[in-house]
Parts: sequence; structure tokens; C-alpha cells
Amino acid sequence: MSRADTGPPFDRVLIANRGEIACRIIDTCRKLGIESVAVYSDADRNARHTRLADQAVLIGQAEASQSYLNIERIVQAARHCQAQAIHPGYGFLSENAAFARAIDAAGLVMIGPTAKTIDVMGSKAEAKALMAKAQVPLVPGYHGEDQSDESLRAHAVEIGFPLMLKAAAGGGGKGMRIVHSDAEFLDALAAARREARAAFGNERMILERYIEKPRHIEAQIFGDQHGQIIHLFERDCSSQRRHQKVIEEAPAADLDPTLRDQLLGSAVAAAQAVQYVGAGTVEFLVDQDAFYFLEMNTRLQVEHPVTESITGQDLVEWQLRIAAGQALPLNQEELERNGHAMEARIYAEDPNSGFLPASGTITALSFPEQDWIRVDRGVESGDEVSVHYDPMIAKLIVSGQNRDECLARLQSALAASFIGGLTSNLGFLQLLANNQAFQDASLDTGYLDRNLDALLEVDQQPPHQVPVIAAAHVFQTMRDSSLGNTPWSLADGWRIGATAAVPIELEIGGLPCAFECKVNDDRSIQVITSDNECFDVQLNQDGTSQVSARINDKNARIWLHQCSTHELEIVLDHRRWPVSWVERVDGSDAAATGSGQVVAPMPGKVIQLAVDVGDPVTEGQTLALMEAMKMELSIKADISGTVKAITVQVGDLIDAETLLMDIEPPGKDAKGES
Repeated sequence: MSRADTGPPFDRVLIANRGEIACRIIDTCRKLGIESVAVYSDADRNARHTRLADQAVLIGQAEASQSYLNIERIVQAARHCQAQAIHPGYGFLSENAAFARAIDAAGLVMIGPTAKTIDVMGSKAEAKALMAKAQVPLVPGYHGEDQSDESLRAHAVEIGFPLMLKAAAGGGGKGMRIVHSDAEFLDALAAARREARAAFGNERMILERYIEKPRHIEAQIFGDQHGQIIHLFERDCSSQRRHQKVIEEAPAADLDPTLRDQLLGSAVAAAQAVQYVGAGTVEFLVDQDAFYFLEMNTRLQVEHPVTESITGQDLVEWQLRIAAGQALPLNQEELERNGHAMEARIYAEDPNSGFLPASGTITALSFPEQDWIRVDRGVESGDEVSVHYDPMIAKLIVSGQNRDECLARLQSALAASFIGGLTSNLGFLQLLANNQAFQDASLDTGYLDRNLDALLEVDQQPPHQVPVIAAAHVFQTMRDSSLGNTPWSLADGWRIGATAAVPIELEIGGLPCAFECKVNDDRSIQVITSDNECFDVQLNQDGTSQVSARINDKNARIWLHQCSTHELEIVLDHRRWPVSWVERVDGSDAAATGSGQVVAPMPGKVIQLAVDVGDPVTEGQTLALMEAMKMELSIKADISGTVKAITVQVGDLIDAETLLMDIEPPGKDAKGES
């Protein structure tokens, strides 16, 4: 096929993955007029990717080994739905040579490189040997066959310390140890072998000189079935935590032009050495004025959107066309690089608790909408983040004309983003984007691990603007939700001849805060702290989460995200502060029907019954107490009469509009007649 081919390369493609990458592939299939088939496990029955695809096929239980890693079931699903090709996405089976062979044996097309290429590049030792023949620069080290303790130790002494022990078949930081001296080498070797054997079933090791503060620069390469191989420039992935990338960007900032050209040329040479077909990434460590081959990923990368942003190309479309036998859409000379792009990986995890993964239902999901913002996500509000899989929620990608503009836009977009219902790393990403080393593009791959505690600033107290703005917002919300527009109905503490202060009790970052608020003559809000400090506050919202606040004639620009009725999150100075409050609400108006039938104004729990059947009651008398959304609701009688029936008990969880009790008005006989 020629480069002029523009029709759909396939009629139907099965996507052997889940989450945001499955949704991403579906988008391109839809654009090209290709039918998409999603696969899913029991845990993903209602997942977003199953809702977006043209078809969805159940392939097994929640455990990945029974579903997304089950080669036989995925291939059977593809044949059953008559798909012509399978796209593995990334993760799971994307770099599994046995999967590629099974696809080929079934007469289907693997959208990716050949099984042989995956085999060769999946072994760090074989890959390095091949790269050495192709004259791609390597970190000084040893990747030979002799794996005896004595041989490895002798090579370690020759290479010099510190050095890195790596599992030859590994990845993701497994089976890796930094060794600082000969005395600790054998113990470190034994530990690395145990970890490699458990993770990969292979304890072969390679040795490399340890580069203490390298940058991680990678090149996007593509090859077609006609022998053409090109690069689509480079990405900087130096911001890493425990070898996992956090924020990626393209192009790499402050990279010497000559070094960049040499690195990209070596990436193409690496791909040519294995006659590469499809999308791949060649990763390098950069140490000042030198670079060294790290590994090749034989798949699409998580961070591919930043390359798409600076080139204007759809890399998934390229993958599909190349897998169908078409030529590369562009040659090297036709490719252009414009602007700068950054991608932040948003996860359900708690940075303040060792980045423990979080799970649960997403109650709110909001991202800003701008021409320069792209969000790749696998979930929507109401979806569940499962305990069974990677907890990625979305990737936030921003672009700009240059790095400074792109960085400012990233900071703004992160602040404007909001996820409710579970803990996320949004706050951590904001702190990183505002970190001086990141702003200066001087991060190395170990920077975050060395400086994590200082970056998180766990014990930092909120600036005074946060609780003051929170108190003013809560007070204003109470006023806005009051019924009527007379001084007697407004929740502003108004009284004849004066304005009384309304108490506001908050919890900010887990700490209790007490205030009193009232309305000033100019309609601003006076906030009085427990230390009798007074602040005059004016809040102006533009219909978005961004708020302009004026506090004692000083301006502050914040983002205010409403989590629930009594929870919100304030973003100021690149930090996020959770705020909650408890309010006592008179529920008589909501509960009253005027008929004597007392119903629950909202879902909640019955915590007290103040009357018994047969008791006389008067209009306005408290009949029961409910607890709902951190509020205590007083349920009051709407008429005077006698309690005829009580239909609930203390402790019952009830829905809105549930009948609580029936009051019989005076003057009725046993048949209910006057």
C-alpha cells in the first residue's frame, strides 16, 4: 500500500485493554470509521470503555490473570466478533511475545511489532548486545552469559562503584539495586536475584555504572513494513517517583541541539537494528554532555499525547495504518515540531500516606475546557475506581507556544481540576509543577525520591486566607439557600436595630476552626476569628470554580470546588485544602405537607423519636431528629393533633419522602370523619 491510502485500514478492531488507553483507541477508531470491540472483566462490566465501544465482550473474572492477561480468551473474543486486528494498548499483554504469536496463529493482525522484536528488546541483556553492534551508546557495564557470583563481582570491581544491579528481564524498578561498595555487592546481588525471580521468573542480572543524577530522555520512533523508520522527536520524563513517571513533556528543555540530534539518530539506529515495525520508544539516560541507551519499549507509551501535541499527528492512527500494511504517513523531512506540551498523570492515590492506591466511587469529576487542554480519561462521574487494576483516573495534557506558557497553563489547569469521592494526587502534581527544580527543568530521575518530604510539606498550615474565605463562602451559601427575601427569612443574623453574628464551625485539613460571620452595610461579609481578628470579605464567582476574593482590601485568586453539600476544597498557592462543616437545620418546612403526614425531607438516618403513638402534639413541635449529609434535621409537626401512627424506628436508614408518622387533627372520629 502507498502513503496515499486514506480509507479505514480495518473494518473492526478489538482492544485488549481497559481504562483511558482503551477509550483513547476507541476515539481514533471512531474517527476512522472502524468498529471497536471492547473486552471487560466482571469488575469492569459498566466501565466507560465498554460504554464507548461499538461492542463489548466479557472475558473473565476481575483478576487480571483471568481476564486482561488471558491470551486464549482475548483471541477467542476477537475471532467470535470477527475482528481483523487486536490493539494491545500499553501494560497487560502489550509487550508479550506469546500474545503476538497467538494473534498471528489465529490469522489476526497484531497492532504492534513482531514477536521476535518483542523477545529481543524485552531482554535487557540481548537488547544491549544488539545496541552495541549498532553503535548505540551504552552505559559502561556487563550483560554477559557468565552469571556466577565471582564473575559478576569481578566485573563490578572493573566497572567501579557506585553501580546498578538490574534484572535482565525486568522493568518497573523490580530487581534493581544500587551498590555503593564491593563490601555490599554480594548481599545486594542476592536480594536483587530473589526479587527478579519472584517478579519475572528469571534471575539473570546485568551491571551498569550508576549515573547519580541523570535525565530520562526518550525518543518516539515509528517503522513501517516497507523498511522506513523515522523519529517523532523526544520527550523528557525525568520527573519520576520510584522509577514511575509523573509529569512528562516534549520537547526536552535545555537540551544541547547537537546532543539532541545525536540522540534521535541513535534512536533510529536502534529501531533499524531490529527492523522495527509500528510505534516504539527508545529511552536514554542523559548525563551532562553524554547519553546512554536504557531500553526500548515495544508499544505505545502512556505519555504519547505530548508528542501528538507538538507534531499534530494521531499516533494511534499511525499504528492502525502501519499494521494494515500502509506506509508511514509522513517522512522525516515532512515532520514538524511546534510549541511545548506537558502531561500530568492523575491517580487515585494518597501522597500523604506513601501514595497508597485509593478506590471507590467518583462522585464528581471536573476538568477545565480550553483549546490548549486535552484530557484522556477512562472514567466519568459515578464510575468506580476498582481495587483490581492500576488506579489511573486521567491524563491532563496542556500545550503552549513555549515552555513557560505551557507550565503556567499546567498549573492553572491542575488547580481548576477536581475529583470528588476519593483521594487523588492532584495536590501533589500542583506542588511538583510549582517546584523550582521543575520550573528550571533541572530535575533528574532521583530528585523526587530525595526530596519528597520537603515537596509534600505535610505539616504546613493553611494561609489565613483559606479559613477566612471558607467561612465567608459557607455563610454566603447559607444566606443564598434561605427561603424568602425578608429580614426574618435570611440566614444572616439580622435583628431589629442590629445584625447579630452567625457562628460557623469548620474543619480545615483535619483541624477545627470557629468563626462568627455577619453582613456589613456594604453587603460584604465580616468574618471574626476565635482570636477576635476581623476580616471584611467580598467573594465574586464567574460561574466556574475560580473565585476572586477581596480580604481587607487585598485580592486573592482561588479555586473553590464543592465536593458535597457540606464539603469543599479550596486551592490557593498551588495547594489544596479540604474544608467541611456541620450545620443544624430546621427541617420543619421541608418535612411539612400540611396534611398531618410527616415525611423525610431527604435520605438519612432516624436518630431520635420525641413522641409516641397517642401523644397530643402542637403545630411546630419537634417530632423526630434525623441525620443526613452531616446535618441534624429537626422534623416538626405541620399541624396540631394526635400521633396516630409511627412508621419508623430509631436507627432506620430511610429514603427521601418516606412516611415517618401520621398526625390526626382534632375533631375527627374513629373513621376519620368530622
